[in-house]
Amino acid sequence: MRRPAFPALPNPVRLDIAERPPASARDVIPAIGLAAASIAFAPLLHVASPILAISVEALVGCAIILVAPAYAPSIAIFILFFQNLFISILSSNIPNPSELEFIKGYNFLVCSVMWLATLVLYGLGRRNHSAEINRIMLWGIIALATVMLYFAIGFIQDGLAASIYLRNIVLPLFLFQLSFLTAATYEARVTPFLVAVGVILILCGYMEFAFRDFWLGVTNGYTFWGFDEIKATRSGVWEAQMRATGNVPVDLIDRFRFSFLNTPLLEDLGLSKILRIFGPNMSPISFGYGIAFFGLFLFSVGRPLLALAALPLIILCSVKGALILIIFVCLAWVSTRLLGAVMTLLLGLVALIAYAAAAIYVGLQIGDYHVIGFMGGWNGFLQMPFGRGLGIGGNLSEGFFSIDWSAAQQAGSIDGAVESAIGVLLYQMGIAALVPLGFYFAVALKAWRLYASSGMLTQGLASFGVIVVLFNGFFQEEALFSPPALGLLLCLTGLVIGNHIRVQPASN
Repeated sequence: MRRPAFPALPNPVRLDIAERPPASARDVIPAIGLAAASIAFAPLLHVASPILAISVEALVGCAIILVAPAYAPSIAIFILFFQNLFISILSSNIPNPSELEFIKGYNFLVCSVMWLATLVLYGLGRRNHSAEINRIMLWGIIALATVMLYFAIGFIQDGLAASIYLRNIVLPLFLFQLSFLTAATYEARVTPFLVAVGVILILCGYMEFAFRDFWLGVTNGYTFWGFDEIKATRSGVWEAQMRATGNVPVDLIDRFRFSFLNTPLLEDLGLSKILRIFGPNMSPISFGYGIAFFGLFLFSVGRPLLALAALPLIILCSVKGALILIIFVCLAWVSTRLLGAVMTLLLGLVALIAYAAAAIYVGLQIGDYHVIGFMGGWNGFLQMPFGRGLGIGGNLSEGFFSIDWSAAQQAGSIDGAVESAIGVLLYQMGIAALVPLGFYFAVALKAWRLYASSGMLTQGLASFGVIVVLFNGFFQEEALFSPPALGLLLCLTGLVIGNHIRVQPASN
C-alpha cells in the first residue's frame, strides 16, 4: 500500500472537521459555565441532603443529554479535572472524611448518568445507526458485561472494594462510549473547549508552583488535606508508607515532597526529592497525565508554544508514566513521517514490550514496589487463571497495609496484587481481563488506521496514547484506573472514531 503523504508539522486538526472559522469565546464560555454549574454545588447539596444531591446530579446528567448532548464529552472532561477543586473550596462545610470520599464520587455519577442516557437513546434508535457503530458498541457492551460478572463475584466477598474497582474499571469504557456516540451523532466542536481547559490547567499548575501558600489558601487546601490526613492516619496508610520508605512528614508541605519520579535510580544524581504539583484535581499522578495529554493535544492542534509551556509542569508532577507517554507519542509522530505508519506501529510495539521487560527486570533487582505488585498479580493469575472477583486483592485489600515490603523485596513478589493495574486485573479477573484490555487495544488500532490514512496528529495521539498507557498499567494502578490517564485518552479516541464515522458519508 502506498504510504500517504503527510502534511508538514505542525498539523492543526479540529475534531469538528467543519470548514468554517474556529469557535470563538462565545462557544467556549457557555460550555465551561455549564460544566462548572453541573458539579460546583454538589458538596453543598450533599451536606443538606445526600438524597437531594444524588437526585439533582442525576437530573443534571439527564438534562445535559436531552438539552445539550453535544456538550456531554466536554462536560465529562471538565468535571473529572475540576470537581475536587470545588470540593476543596467548600470543604469547610463537610463534616468528616467519609463524607468527603462520598462527595468525590459525584463526578462518576454525572458521567455515568450521561453515559446511560446516551446508551438508552442509542438503543432506541439502534436500527438507524451504521453497522460499524453497532459493531463497536456491541464489543464494548461485551467488555462491560464481563466486568459486571466479576463485580458480582467480588461483591459477595467485599462489596465496598468491589464497587470501587468497578468504578475504576468501567469509567474509561463509559467515557469512550459517551464520546463515541456523541461524535457519531452530533457535530461536537470540542477542540476550542479542550484548548481552553488545557490553558486553565497550565495556569493552575504554575500558580501552585510559584505561590504554594496562596494556592492552598485560595482553594482552602489546608482543610481539604486535613481530611486526607485524618483518613490516612485511621486507615494505616501513613504507617505503611513510613514503614516502607522511612520518610516521616512533619507538615503539609512536607507531605508534598516525593522522590523524583518515585525511583531510587536517580538519587545519585541529587534528584532525590521534589515538591510535587497536585493541580486542581488534587492528585499529582492524575494531574501529570492530564498535563501530558493536554501538552500533546495542544501541539496536535497547532498550539506548539502552549504545548511547550506544559512540559515543565510534567517534570514538577514527577510522574514516570506521563513522561513516557510524552516521549513515545512524540517519537511515534516523528517516526510516522520518516518510516511510515505500519513500521512505526511495529517498532513502537517492540519498543514498548522491551520497555516493559526491562522495567520488570530492573524493578526486581532494586525491589521496586510496582514490579513486586505486578509479580504478585501474575503469580496469582497462574494460581487461579479464571480470577477471584473485583475487589479481591489490590491496594484496597484488607492486607495491603500489613504487607512486609522488606520480605516482599527479598522474595520478588507478594501474596496478592498491588500498585499495578495489569497485575490487579489479572489477579481479580484472570484471563477475562483480556476482554476489556483487548477492547481498548482494538479501538486504539482503529484510531491508528485513521491516523495511517490521514496523518492527523490528534488521531495519532489517541491511538498511540492508549497503547502506551496500557503498557504503563504494568507499573501503575492509576494508569488504567485514574480517569485523566486511560479515561481521557479513550474519550479522545471515541471522539476521533465517532467523528470519522459521522463525516464519512458526506465525503463519499
